[in-house]
Amino acid sequence: MLGSAARGGVLYTRPVLTALFAAAILSGALLGVFLAYGSELPQVSSLEDFEPNLVTQVLAHDGTLIGEFSIERRVPVRFAEIPPVMRNAVVAVEDAEFWTHIGINPWRIPGAIWANLRTGRRGQGFSTLTMQLSRLLFLTPEKTYERKLKEILLAFQIERAFTKEEIFTLYCNQIYFGHGNYGVEAASQFYFSKGVKDLALHEAAMIAGIAQSPSRLSPIDNARAVIARRNLVLGRMQEERYISAREAQAAREMDLGLRLHRAPPSIAPYFVEEVRKYLEREYGSQRIYQGGLRVHTTLDPGLQMAANAAVHAGLRSLDRRARGFVRPTESVLVDGVLPEPLALDDWSDKLLVGQIVRGVVIAVERGAATVRVGTHEARLRPADVAWTGRTALTEVFKQGDIAPFTIAALPAEDGSGELKLTLEQDPAVEGALLALDVKTGAVRAMVGGYDYGRSKFNRATQARRQAGSTFKPFVYAAAIEARGYTPATTILDAPLVFPARAGAPAWAPRNYDGSFWGPIPLRRALENSRNIPAIRTLQAIGVETGIAYARKLGLQGELPPYLPIAIGAGEASLSEMVSAFAAFANQGLRMEPWFVTRITDRDDNVIEENRPRGSEALRADTAYIMASLLRGVVERGTATRARALGRPIGGKTGTTDDFTDGWFIGFEPGLAAGVWVGFDDKRKSLGRGQDGARSALPIWIDFWKQAMADMPIEEYPVPGNILLVPVDAAGRLGRPGAEGVRLEPFVAGSEPGARRAVDAAE
Repeated sequence: MLGSAARGGVLYTRPVLTALFAAAILSGALLGVFLAYGSELPQVSSLEDFEPNLVTQVLAHDGTLIGEFSIERRVPVRFAEIPPVMRNAVVAVEDAEFWTHIGINPWRIPGAIWANLRTGRRGQGFSTLTMQLSRLLFLTPEKTYERKLKEILLAFQIERAFTKEEIFTLYCNQIYFGHGNYGVEAASQFYFSKGVKDLALHEAAMIAGIAQSPSRLSPIDNARAVIARRNLVLGRMQEERYISAREAQAAREMDLGLRLHRAPPSIAPYFVEEVRKYLEREYGSQRIYQGGLRVHTTLDPGLQMAANAAVHAGLRSLDRRARGFVRPTESVLVDGVLPEPLALDDWSDKLLVGQIVRGVVIAVERGAATVRVGTHEARLRPADVAWTGRTALTEVFKQGDIAPFTIAALPAEDGSGELKLTLEQDPAVEGALLALDVKTGAVRAMVGGYDYGRSKFNRATQARRQAGSTFKPFVYAAAIEARGYTPATTILDAPLVFPARAGAPAWAPRNYDGSFWGPIPLRRALENSRNIPAIRTLQAIGVETGIAYARKLGLQGELPPYLPIAIGAGEASLSEMVSAFAAFANQGLRMEPWFVTRITDRDDNVIEENRPRGSEALRADTAYIMASLLRGVVERGTATRARALGRPIGGKTGTTDDFTDGWFIGFEPGLAAGVWVGFDDKRKSLGRGQDGARSALPIWIDFWKQAMADMPIEEYPVPGNILLVPVDAAGRLGRPGAEGVRLEPFVAGSEPGARRAVDAAE
């Protein structure tokens, strides 16, 4: 019996030993594989310094968000900020044993392997949250056994190095939820317009479900599939006893309830683009789009909104005068039939009275037209299109036309009232406005064109156009400072003819009105923008001197060395012109225009801080005299429309040949702004008579009226060597209080009767 038992024991232990031996071999082989792959794996300790890609924010000077740069939208949160309902939803559907396993769930592996062998494909997974995190951070998404082994190894390392809370937080901040949103906070803000901490049960379940396949499970594009997936998540939460059957059923009955948060268009897209180009030049693309910088700028949101409104309204009005009515060319018709459902991309935006919105003409007859905007319809009559000059609506629209309309009235929330629209027209004429702080050069507002979506070309900084008569102040400033001219210096306004060069006709410049006024004071010549006196002055002081002063005032473009630049033949950008005119209001100190005040990194460390930079372009006395002369342009000259504002405005209108460009640059002691209008095609005219006073100045006035509404009157500081002397309209000494006599500023020693007085009549 004993021998028999012994033999049985031997027989019993032999398979055990064989199994143990096989297990040892297998373990050794697996260890060898793990060691081989382990040497190739990244160090998970780098997660301690892991910095996810963050949005770079651009802020106005009051902290208002005006722009963002990012490849992916991500808003990191801490573990404590993720509510239990969100944690439970994620764990229930993705990894029910997350809080207890060691990085892998061994009970799921045999089932997954058997399913894959049975189907012949790698469709069944056994990934834990930790394994998914390792793949997201360190590996590629390809489905191979090699990658899976690396996932497992990395998961073990992550579990050893970090707490469960840290792992879960990394996962929730890293996972993609569709439409450019990474992390539960960004997803919550995008889909429901609220933070993750405020999510209801059905909302948290929906977000947790999206992670499986963000492209297929888009709540925007595939609501039915998303609801099914959400309900599956709720079922898993019930099975794991996170919620009761009653709570699960109540959540299943809820609609998706999306409240999409789409970032509104920036109020200053051209300004933000200038900031982006600066950042890319200084820091490179990667840091802009992934670095989470906070860029503090000089922009004033109130002034920017005023600039937007003034430019848009002014260009629409100017375009009607320049082109007249142009019938709509865009249509929704498909094979001559209105499509159903009828929708335009911008109809998802909230409608506001005064807003311009695109509408579709769904029916038109001679006396009326029906226009749809979103879910509303409006009935248009001839009075609503009166500016077109047409009395029959069939001459304005045809069925299917897409056209812009101003919302004059909206239905009330109770359904009473009706939508009322008036026809608009997208202008082909373009324009730009730039405003900057006189004392610092900080850019406060910038509009680079009618519509950034239509054209990203910035006409405030990139376009160089002929300056027209806005160049004349530079000529007179040079004459005053370099040659001793004064406001009373007499200049002859009489015909000039310059002999022709070989093969070219003689040049006989004319004044705008075709007349000649004879000897007139410099003040009157500038106030009334007389061409001949400006040319004679440049001829007297020398073209090189005039150009040198224009350069000192900041003009960087081509300034050809011949006399026609006196009346604006040279080209300049709007930014250069505004900066130059601001020097007249700033005692001759020209401040460099700038945009960025301070930049901080993702940890709020200051990495750049800027200060104003200026250079002396003119003496303070010259600048004061020029400011006085340019105030005269507004009081008595070509810009008298601005006089109605009742402020100490100095400025100059400008017009080029054939009315292709219109300008007005104006200032007070604290703020300077300029407006340019014209077609991008430099050969196209704005229309006969559309000079700077009619085309650009009205836009400037609309802006200034809003910009300075609450600003106190500030006087120009008077330099100590300035004398105020009574002179008459002819520039001669006058008797104080006599008709036509006013106090004129002179540099001491240059007043009428003094030795230094200059008379340029001859």
